[in-house]
This record gives sequence, C-alpha cells and structure tokens, in this order.
Amino acid sequence: MNVNSGKMAKIVYDALEEKLGIDIEILKIDEISIVADYLIIASGNNQPQIHAMVDLTEEKMEQAGYTNKRIEGNKNSTWILMDYGDVIVHIFSREDRLFYDLERIWRDGKRVTREELE
Repeated sequence: MNVNSGKMAKIVYDALEEKLGIDIEILKIDEISIVADYLIIASGNNQPQIHAMVDLTEEKMEQAGYTNKRIEGNKNSTWILMDYGDVIVHIFSREDRLFYDLERIWRDGKRVTREELE
C-alpha cells in the first residue's frame, strides 16, 4: 500500500463531502486487488452537482500535488471515473449507481470511514 493513499483518499472524501456528495463510500481494496488501494464511490443528484464534485476533487488533489492518470466520462455523463493510481473515484447519478452496484462487485473490499484512513 502506498503511504500517501490514505491521505489522497481523505482529500477526495472531503472534496466530495464539500459538494454534498451522497452516500460516500470508501472501500479499502489493497488486499484483494492490485488495481488500487482505495475505491471511493459517491452519488450526485444531477449532472451539475456531479460535475461540481469532479471539479472540486480535481482542484483539491492538484493543490495537494496529485495528478490524475485519466478521467473517463464527460459533461453529459452520469458516471465519471477519476483514476489517481492508488485511489480510484467513481461519481454516479443515483440511478447509475444502483444499476452498476459497484459496492456489490467489490464486496470483498473493506468499508472504512474517513476517520479510519491512515
């Protein structure tokens, strides 16, 4: 596990929370996957909120010195994926989140709270 991944996850969580993200989940997956240390999943009520969440997350991560490897999705998307290497962020509309149900797919990951991040 990267020593900075917990710090990165906190920054992401705080940015999503600041933009009133819904049901923000942090899944610690470092023991079950080589893809990343954490998955962070959140929902927004509408596209403007989803994109405000994306924009603030990018801004806060950039200020902390972290750059994303890629972003998938665009201004019309209801599912945006942000890849920061050790932390992968999924921001969904409520409907898409229910449909894709990443929490079920990654159920072997450990749910952690912001306070439990290292």
